[in-house]
Parts: sequence; C-alpha cells; structure tokens
Amino acid sequence: MTALSDDFGWTLGVVFRAFVKATNAAVGDLPGGHRGYQVLSASVRDRPESQSALCRQLGVDRTVMTYLLDDLEAASLVVRKPAPTDRRTRLVVATDTGRDRLRELDLRLAHAEAHVLSGLSEEDRAAFKGLLRRVAGHVNELDPVPSACQAVQDIAASTS
Repeated sequence: MTALSDDFGWTLGVVFRAFVKATNAAVGDLPGGHRGYQVLSASVRDRPESQSALCRQLGVDRTVMTYLLDDLEAASLVVRKPAPTDRRTRLVVATDTGRDRLRELDLRLAHAEAHVLSGLSEEDRAAFKGLLRRVAGHVNELDPVPSACQAVQDIAASTS
C-alpha cells in the first residue's frame, strides 16, 4: 500500500489502467481493437438500422467508421448491405465468422475482467460490480455520456 491508497482518484486510475491493459490484450488482434469489438458487438446484439445510426450509437466519426468497417469487412467479420427499405442506406451485419469471433472475444473479455478483479471473492466481485453500476447510473443521470467512446475522449481531453 502507498500513501495514495485512500485517494479515490488514484484507486480508480489504477483499476482503470489495469482494466484497459487487460482488455486491450483481449481484443488487440481484432481490427480496430476495442472500437472494433464495439462495432462487432453492436452489429450482432443491437442491429442498428444504418451505418449512420451505428456511428451515433458508438460516438464514432463517419470517416473513422468507414475505415474501421473496411478493416472488419476485410477480416470477414461484417458486411455492409443495402437496407431493404432504402438502398442508399447501409446496414452493418455480422457474418457467421464475426458472430463466432464475438463469442470468443466475449470469453476473452470475461477472463480479463476476472483477472482485474481476482483480488476479490466472488461475493465481493458481485457487490463491487453492483455498487459500481449504481454509481455509474447515478453519475450518468447527472452528466449523461452518450457513448463509451465519448467517455474515453472526455478522459483524454482532461489529461492534455
């Protein structure tokens, strides 16, 4: 323990750093890394009605999304298809390979989380995550964050 052990910001920072390192290792071989994971996950679980909607949902610039989708398509993880109602609109659809890869990545991320929380018992992990959800929900009501990407951008901007 250090003199900073009781400092809330320091402890959050240490846990966040460990989580970022572990999750980067878990998804680092995916095109786009964690952002690629978010796109793949959204294409499977949320099925946004358009590529533009996916950009808004994840807080990703359209130009950045185009390059990211190009890379995910080249890896055979997603395809862009014309929407049935408007052929100018593109849907981002996960391929079977993409769905299989997402299952693998979900397992890797679960292991990364378990690694970060390995100093806690199962009961303490559940309590910690429950309390963290409550705090995050409360803080988000006070100052909403439209996406995880925006949260990271806000953190990066505050350290510059």
